[in-house]
Amino acid sequence: MKHLFLLLILSISCIISYAQNDIEADSTNNNNIIVNKDPRLNTLAKKEAEFNDANGALLGGKAARGYRLMLLHTNDRALAMKVRAQLLQNFPEQKVYMSFQPPYIKLKFGDFLDKDEADKYKTEITEEKIVTTNIYILPELVEVKPDKNTPPVGN
Repeated sequence: MKHLFLLLILSISCIISYAQNDIEADSTNNNNIIVNKDPRLNTLAKKEAEFNDANGALLGGKAARGYRLMLLHTNDRALAMKVRAQLLQNFPEQKVYMSFQPPYIKLKFGDFLDKDEADKYKTEITEEKIVTTNIYILPELVEVKPDKNTPPVGN
């Protein structure tokens, strides 16, 4: 029984080593790789690109490096909602971003491409005493609004 088992293991190891040698010989002699690709993958890639372009248009533009103001970091929901309402009322042209990371609510403001514009809004918010705590200018990816005077690409 032990001899049969030993013979079986020896024969399997010989087959495996022979198969590896054949693969090695094939790869050294032939430097071409053949890829069999389903032609439907090209169609799928086109549809995905169209979907991404459509979603970018729905979001109102593309993203770019810019700045946002970090106005509030609190666990007082009523205060956060009050500040948000005041910001939307006083600055309707800008967006207010609220996020909840337990137990805190973070309130960020605006999509600014340059720091000077962000600093201008920071000064206005401080002067109007909407926020009495420190306001920080954070570098982030911001939404870029497309220019209405520029025609869309591809038309």
